[in-house]
Amino acid sequence: MTHSDDKHAPTDSPAIALLKEVGAETTKHSGGTLLTHLVRVEALVAAWGGRPALRAAALCHAFYGTDGLPLILLDLSERARLTEAIGTEAEELVYFYASCDRKASYPGLAAPDEASAVFRDRFTGEEFVPSAQQRRDFAELTAANELDLAKVNASFRERNGAGLLELFTRWSPLLSEPARRDVAAVLG
Repeated sequence: MTHSDDKHAPTDSPAIALLKEVGAETTKHSGGTLLTHLVRVEALVAAWGGRPALRAAALCHAFYGTDGLPLILLDLSERARLTEAIGTEAEELVYFYASCDRKASYPGLAAPDEASAVFRDRFTGEEFVPSAQQRRDFAELTAANELDLAKVNASFRERNGAGLLELFTRWSPLLSEPARRDVAAVLG
């Protein structure tokens, strides 16, 4: 897998400061702390050539919890705090990632007919068709997150590896070439 652990996220950035303030550096997570995991996910997205907003979203993707991880670092009523730390585009990506109702949204995300790529917001119940860019960003961020977990946690990889490989194979049109290579290297 091509990435370095902590070389991309500046240790004194507003995002890191906010993550520390809300306890990410003391929250246990696969492979260490939540902060360590988030930095690794950001580094992986950077290694894949992710643009700055996607990298910032990767670093902060856990702020509002996810469909798979109920831990909430910041309430949705405080979105402005995260926006101030990472910018509007990156915060919107964090919200989009956190809001995904996986059961409803994963199956059609890479549908060739864009109208079939219906996304359900688990916070509001709203369904909509995300843009092609939103779908690519979501797929890259999801792949980076899950690959990091699979790399540092053998039992996670054993339990989920086959399903993740199948998912990311379906999503391959949305993933960058470096991401597809890492999926094959870690899960294949």
